[in-house]
Amino acid sequence: MSGFEMILPFLKPIEHLIRDDSVSEIMINGPYRVFIERRGFLQQEKGISLDEKALMIAVKNIARRLGDDISESKPILDSRLPDGSRVAAVIPPCSLNGVTLTIRKFNHLFVDMHHLIETKALDETLANRLVDYVLERKNILISGGTGSGKTTLLDILAWRISHDERILLIEDTAEIRLAHPNLVRLEARRAQNGLPAVEIRDLLKAALRHRPDRIMLGEIRGGEAFDLLQLLNTGHAGTLSTIHASSARQGLARFTSCVLQSDIDLPYRAIKTNIGDSLNVVIHIERRPGRRFISEVIELNGYDPDIDLFNYSSVYLNEGEKS
Repeated sequence: MSGFEMILPFLKPIEHLIRDDSVSEIMINGPYRVFIERRGFLQQEKGISLDEKALMIAVKNIARRLGDDISESKPILDSRLPDGSRVAAVIPPCSLNGVTLTIRKFNHLFVDMHHLIETKALDETLANRLVDYVLERKNILISGGTGSGKTTLLDILAWRISHDERILLIEDTAEIRLAHPNLVRLEARRAQNGLPAVEIRDLLKAALRHRPDRIMLGEIRGGEAFDLLQLLNTGHAGTLSTIHASSARQGLARFTSCVLQSDIDLPYRAIKTNIGDSLNVVIHIERRPGRRFISEVIELNGYDPDIDLFNYSSVYLNEGEKS
């Protein structure tokens, strides 16, 4: 059994939403409020009532079916279906609205650069520039908010990597659908069922033993930023990763903060100097009602410690969308 068939028996009241391909996300805020995202727009679904006790039983059964657990002692669930869809839940007393359940569907549609141009996420000139960055082995960081399309853009750019190169892809949760003849996929593991956790940092450190030509990190979230920065400083060009941020410049600030979370005793400005010397391009992608689009691209040219600023040139700014 795979995909949503694993959890549908427990979620009959919203089965029609789960089966609806136009719905990308389902959000249950307790038993009486159900919201969905359909074609990029958020809306409330009327006329759906979920019994709180039944919803609690459903979430516990879903957790067990996915080989996980949720209970008073472990009130947070963050799990994944075999098809890549995400199931997240929080139960009382941590969730004051009652059981909170969010299902983010994995997009089965193949999206390529041509699709991004058609949907006006970017124009052809910018598309060619981004492809050139990949072919020139620039170190690229993609920034954006939740659901903005960071992972999708990362996937699209990675498709332009030559088949002569060996890619090592590291993810917290496997989402990227890259097909490449010489691809090594590594996924982190949370501590569960008596098994110790395997952190992103562990996988990054192991990466060098497997002769990668390119390293892709699904998302920078914490101290693994330091390990990635070390790889960039030792000549691993052509690295691609993403980070949660509200602008390209904030993406740099977040990267810096994540390096500091590694508990490595490095001066703040030394970290920024390393980032300025190692990272080449930051691409920022935004999400607005009904669409996603690239709003900014900057090229880094080092860091000036005297004025505490990154030196960069803005090569693209979608001012119309920002106004």
